[in-house]
Amino acid sequence: MTNHQAMNLASQCAQSLFERDQASQAMGMRLLSVAPGAARLGMSVGAHMLQGHGTCHGGYLFALADSAFAFACNSYNEATVAIGCSIDYIAPARLGDTLTADCIEQSRSGRTGNYDVRIENQQGQLIALFHGKSYKVRGPVLAQETPNE
Repeated sequence: MTNHQAMNLASQCAQSLFERDQASQAMGMRLLSVAPGAARLGMSVGAHMLQGHGTCHGGYLFALADSAFAFACNSYNEATVAIGCSIDYIAPARLGDTLTADCIEQSRSGRTGNYDVRIENQQGQLIALFHGKSYKVRGPVLAQETPNE
């Protein structure tokens, strides 16, 4: 597969997944870019995302990182799920911040992979670090066409 074909496949997989991903859409996430084993998502912190201390609830940060991880590990048209994730919160995200989650594949072999996500705000300040481990399940990401279609 050429680099152009791999980039095209990753884009098709991400678009297809995003169209079906009601959770990421409901949280206002935006798919910014995708490549084989990598994805970048954006999300703005709204008032409904603030917890009792007035900063972004960690669950939203985790969800943003988890979604970036999902798009990255599904970029090869092989259905893949998480089997473990962890996150370290470095600095608070605040109302109005525009967050970017960049996911990069660290390893992929057999049925498992390891991915790291870095969340930053609009000033490039590190907000959180996430690590996810993936597991390839059966089937493709993209719907397969049948001869009658």
